Parts: sequence; C-alpha cells; structure tokens
Amino acid sequence: MQNINARWMRAMFLAGSVMVGGMCAMTAVNTAYAGPVSEKIIVAHRGASAYLPEHTLESKALAYNMGVAYLEQDLAMTRDNELVVVHDHYLDRVTDVAEKFPDRARADGRYYVIDFDLAEIKTLNFTEGFNVVDGKRVQSYPNRFPMFTSTFKIHTFAEEIEFIQGLNRTMGKDIGLYVETKAPWFHKQEGKDISKATLEVLKKYGYTSRESNVLFQTFDYPDLKYVKDTLMPELGIDLKTVILITGNDSKETYELKDGKWEPYDFNYLLNPENFAEIAKYADGMGPAYNMLFDLKKTTKGHIVVNDLVTNAHKHGMVVHPYTVRADALPDYANNVDELYQAILIDADADGVFTDFPDLGVAFLKKHEQK
Repeated sequence: MQNINARWMRAMFLAGSVMVGGMCAMTAVNTAYAGPVSEKIIVAHRGASAYLPEHTLESKALAYNMGVAYLEQDLAMTRDNELVVVHDHYLDRVTDVAEKFPDRARADGRYYVIDFDLAEIKTLNFTEGFNVVDGKRVQSYPNRFPMFTSTFKIHTFAEEIEFIQGLNRTMGKDIGLYVETKAPWFHKQEGKDISKATLEVLKKYGYTSRESNVLFQTFDYPDLKYVKDTLMPELGIDLKTVILITGNDSKETYELKDGKWEPYDFNYLLNPENFAEIAKYADGMGPAYNMLFDLKKTTKGHIVVNDLVTNAHKHGMVVHPYTVRADALPDYANNVDELYQAILIDADADGVFTDFPDLGVAFLKKHEQK
C-alpha cells in the first residue's frame, strides 16, 4: 500500500510540475518520474492463474503467498443480483454449465451469468479455461492445471473480500483488491447496475477513500464517468480508478448514442490530447502491454518503447498494463524476463498484470538488488 501510494503521489506532483513548467519541462519530468523499482507492483491476474484455475479462491491464496501487491477480481451479476467473481459475463468457458443446464443458452450459444441465480451457479464445477472445437473441449493453455480435475467452485465478491481480509489479518499483510466490473453496458441493457452494486459491497467492507487498498477498473469509459460523477458522490466514497484500454476490434465496450448501442471507440483513450480530460476520471490506465511499444520498429530481442507511459505520467496517471504470460509470449520477446524488462523498466510502467505472479515478483526483486 505504501509503495503504490508513493507512486501515485509522485505522478500527481510531476503532473503539476508539467502544468506549471509547460513543454520546456518535459525532458526533466520524464527523467524525474522513473521511481525506484520497489514502488512498482505485480498484480495477480485472476490469481495465480498459470498454476490453478483462474479466479478460484485456491488461485488467490497461492498468488497471495507469492508476494503480490494486488489480487484481481472480475465481477459479473447474477439474476438475483449477486456479484460473482468470474472473468466473463458468461459461464461456458470455465464451467460445466452446458451439461447441467443444456437449455439455458441464449441464441448466441453462450450461458450468461445474468440468466442464473447464485444457488444454480454454486452447483457448477469451475475449471481451467477451454474452447469448444468440433464439439470437444480444448484447454486454452495446454500445460496448465488439467481440466475438470479436483473440485473448484465460483464464489461471490463478498466471499473473496472476506477471504483476503482474513488472510491479511492472519498473515499480517495488506494485500489490495483490484476490482473490474465486466461489461457494465451489458448489465445496463439487462436492467442492472453492476457498478453501483460493486461500490456498495466495497463500502460495506470498509473501502471508502483514496487511502483504501483497492483499485476500481473498467473498460467502459462512459460508465467510469458515471461512477465518478454520480455513484461515488451519492455513496459518499472516493476510490482510485483505472481505465482499461483495448483495440476496437475486440468490441469490448458499447455506449448508448442517440438511443442506439454502438461499439466504443478506444482510440479516444490512446490520444494524448485527451489525457487531461481522462485524468479527471481515471487515476491510472490499463492498456494491453503491446500498446507500450512501437511495433513497427520492434524486432526479436529489440523492443522499442513509445511515449504512452510518459504521456500518462505527465497527467498524473499511473500505468498498469496487462497481461504477461510466460507460456504465451509475443514473437518479439525471447523470454518472460525480457518482457518484464521492457514493460516495467524500459517503458517505466508502474506495475503489470500477470498469470505468473511468482516470476514477476522474482524479476522485481532481482532489479531491486542492482
């Protein structure tokens, strides 16, 4: 908690320096921002998801023990208004829902969380992620935990908070929450306000101020503005927020325009001319890590960074890219440490999401000793 707050305070101080000093201060600000490696963080992406099925409490416990700063929670809402921890707002990629409830798929073939009560979801077996190819389940990452072995269950957001707070008490630590609301636009279409429900749970468990060890993130920028302008003031809370960024081809977010839901244009969030406005709503940015590099100039073993992180820092925003996977490296990286080096040291990102938290923590420890 101390490290991440120090990083944020430095970002805000330097952002103020830029506003006072103007463009002539740019070089000094860029150099001054690079803080000690000890202030950078590793976020356990869906827990220690390279070693145990994602978002299970077992995966979170393992990641906790690996020494991460934050554990991530992706949230979707059930039919009876419960928040469950699951990466997708549908269930068929990580459970046996198609076998237990074969008639509950929508027209697109997916089994949506919002169409099930919590009690029904609790009956499902949670497993390593898979895709269905020619009618057969094919594990997404073949060398990870075997599918449908051992027994894992989906749990609620409240249950995970109690689990982490319990570990913090017994282990004498203060590991934080990194909370993501999945597809707020979709939940709105279904008549549910997942962001309000999420903030209400956080408030119930004592996360109410910018000093609270929690980050609230979303890909839905229109909803983030609603969270900051309306929900947080109404609830009397003020939490740090992060805007996630992806490519437009993902159609990750939709926004309501003139009564019609249209794909959100993420190019707005990548244009540095908009960063001053974005910083009013987001304390940090969470881009895909590819967005930190000049891919036209990058070659195998020679990763060239761009100015995304620098521009974010100039406006007081930290940057936490996603997601490093040692078993799914980009073509331009020879090994996972080279990728961590490019993201955390060369580009000076403030942290990174990874499926391999132990390798990220080990990387930072090695660099702290230099």
